[in-house]
Amino acid sequence: MVIKLDKIFDSASKGSIFKDRYVLQTNYTPETIPHRDKEIEQIASILAPCLRKERPSNLFVYGLTGTGKTISIQYVRNELLKRAENDNHGGSLRIEYLNCKLRKVADTEYRILAELIKKLGGSVPSTGLPTDQVYNKFIELIEKENQLLILVLDEVDQAVKKTSDSFLYNLTRLNSELNKTQISIIGISNDLRFLDNLDPRVRSSLSEEEIIFPPYNALQLKDILKNRSKQAFHDNALGEGVIEKCAAYAAREHGDARRALDLLRVSGEIAERQNSKKIEVNHMDIANNKIERDKILDVIETQPKQFQLTLLAIMNLSNKDQRIFTGEVYENYREMCKKTSTDILTQRRISSIISEFDMLGLINAKNISRGTYGKTREIRSAIPNEIEEQVKGILKDSLGV
Repeated sequence: MVIKLDKIFDSASKGSIFKDRYVLQTNYTPETIPHRDKEIEQIASILAPCLRKERPSNLFVYGLTGTGKTISIQYVRNELLKRAENDNHGGSLRIEYLNCKLRKVADTEYRILAELIKKLGGSVPSTGLPTDQVYNKFIELIEKENQLLILVLDEVDQAVKKTSDSFLYNLTRLNSELNKTQISIIGISNDLRFLDNLDPRVRSSLSEEEIIFPPYNALQLKDILKNRSKQAFHDNALGEGVIEKCAAYAAREHGDARRALDLLRVSGEIAERQNSKKIEVNHMDIANNKIERDKILDVIETQPKQFQLTLLAIMNLSNKDQRIFTGEVYENYREMCKKTSTDILTQRRISSIISEFDMLGLINAKNISRGTYGKTREIRSAIPNEIEEQVKGILKDSLGV
């Protein structure tokens, strides 16, 4: 075994087709962002009043995954902070970023506030205090000095799904209680209908400015990949047609630049493990299958508890050699709720969750007629066999069953 590992380590130490793989990571902010000049200028013009120490409007940014929303906001954030520092009032402007998709960070209003307090240099227990007491701690912390505080809430729709829209309303209402600090909110969402589903009071206090990011087309994705690949790989590391096929894959996935960059990076890692001097199209096919599996695991891990219970109910039944129907899923779901001391949703709501799973590609659901018994849906799991046990492990660990 040691000899085999030595061969792997020796191969890795000889060199890499990567010059800087971090350039292809999702948390990398490039110096230029191709094909987003218009959107970046809009964001900058909305936030610019903060350089005059005036509270900018709340801003909501929409677009499908990988359309450059977060990276554009981060780019403008960095430029604003640099400019504020140069103008000698950097301390009066704070821009804090919170990813609401992270587990155990944004699944309750309490934890959202606790994480914001942590980012601002304070601390509260992870649980145990009344929520209004945590709000008081947050206010006490930000009121120590005169400042503008901009809160960037990425994937904010996920936090609303897990909690409710009340935390957004409470944050916007804080300005009326503050003397030294003013708060603005930037919400980033993949759900174009997000604001439509909010309480009208919350919507009226939030929707001051909105920007929609359109998907990238194949030519734009090709530009992005060429730009990043020059920084990421050594010369002649890309085989013929690799960039083009990578852009075509991502364009098919609603113009997802993040997916394109992940695909290029993972293709490079696979080529490297196979001791290839170039990334070829066949490496990309292997990478595409791997990313699809990883994406399923990521989606399942970040779903709210009720979604996870419903999916586990489907997987419990799919082990049996029989067709699965909505009613059977609901009965199994009810049993799982009792085991985990969870509130039981109506069958209509569970049916809606099943539809969402169908859209996510986690199941295949087919409407069928049962004669006098009405209509139902026949459900089959679409989760690949090789990761079924891993998925069950994630669900059981998350739900504590």
